[in-house]
Amino acid sequence: MIYVDADACPVKAEVLKVAERHAIGVTFVANSGLRPSRDPMVRNVIVPGSFDAADDWIAERAGDGDIVVTADVPLAGRCVAGGALVTGPSGRIFDRTNIGMATAMRDLGAHLRETGESKGYNAAFTPRDRSAFLETLERLCRRAKGGGPNA
Repeated sequence: MIYVDADACPVKAEVLKVAERHAIGVTFVANSGLRPSRDPMVRNVIVPGSFDAADDWIAERAGDGDIVVTADVPLAGRCVAGGALVTGPSGRIFDRTNIGMATAMRDLGAHLRETGESKGYNAAFTPRDRSAFLETLERLCRRAKGGGPNA
């Protein structure tokens, strides 16, 4: 299963394209409305409540053999701890070797924004990011289906 943290996710169409090729189900999870799909392999879950409700829903379900797409570093950390394969929308892989550093950098960035040392602008999402994401998701799908750690 591919779980997508769907609020503000720029690669929903790419997820569907790769998932269809690999016959892997997709669950989009969001706090607000999602475009319905007629595809039986696609499930939309609207999670009302707190700001982190969608993150909690994904983290409680994602595990070994699942893929999670999120830009949220704390959610990525929870999913990595649960055994899921995790990528951000730009193709960045989160795993046991780098989630600690990703968390530390996120925390440092938050601190710098709080103290006014940084404006905290996010880089624009580029065609290169989209291409890197497609490549990463393809590799993770092969790996999730048993193609080995470097598939």
